[in-house]
Amino acid sequence: MSEVINKEMIQEEVEIPKLTILYQDEYFVAIDKPAGLLVHRSFLDKHETQFAMQMLRDQIGQHVYPVHRLDRPTSGVLLFALSSESARKMNEIFIAHQVQKRYLALVRGFAPEHRLLDKPLKEQLDKIADKHANQDKPAQSAITDFKCLKQASLDIPFGKYPSIRYSLVECYPKTGRKHQIRRHLNHLTHPIIGDVNHGDNRHNHFFREHFELRRLMLFATNLSFKHPYTDVQINIEASLGEEVLSIFKQLNWSDSELDYRQK
Repeated sequence: MSEVINKEMIQEEVEIPKLTILYQDEYFVAIDKPAGLLVHRSFLDKHETQFAMQMLRDQIGQHVYPVHRLDRPTSGVLLFALSSESARKMNEIFIAHQVQKRYLALVRGFAPEHRLLDKPLKEQLDKIADKHANQDKPAQSAITDFKCLKQASLDIPFGKYPSIRYSLVECYPKTGRKHQIRRHLNHLTHPIIGDVNHGDNRHNHFFREHFELRRLMLFATNLSFKHPYTDVQINIEASLGEEVLSIFKQLNWSDSELDYRQK
């Protein structure tokens, strides 16, 4: 009996999770990247075994070319090209700032109703990966348009404050600097919940304990551009997911995806 079971175990295939495809045509494919998934292999994360690029390649059976990136802890729309030529065309569109990217971020405090922040950012270099890069490179232009969509207050004392406040902020980066949205919101004293590099770790700890969710609360919800081959305006949208919507419900906000779509 044990011999039969062992044979079955050997023959059993390991199930690889599938990525959610949001858009696909003969030139491009977009996925809903989960939080925590790397876009591609990196020597800085040698222990990782799953990467969006390789997973998508295996899933659709053809090579894919990344045309932009999302930080590992950020979830949402991630676009790939299906050929080197379409990757080149899409890269040109990104360089010309003809792609609109929309993010939603859950932040600490009551954010201002609207703020267009023009604050140059000095490139953040990795000690290992960027050890040969220019360490004295001047700060680069960085512009982000912020709009506060919702506010919530929990009657829970925190430090010297009688309550804990949160805001849901709509973010439109006009430039593409590393960690731009995260750094800009931290500059405005409204760091993103779950941001261990640019956030408030005391609030991050409370959020994990109170809501039982450990992740960066930043979501790439929309990617819009004019298709370089068809001239059709494309808008690719990713959902927030049930876990996030359940937290919004606890903040007395709507738990319907429809209420968080781009207006």
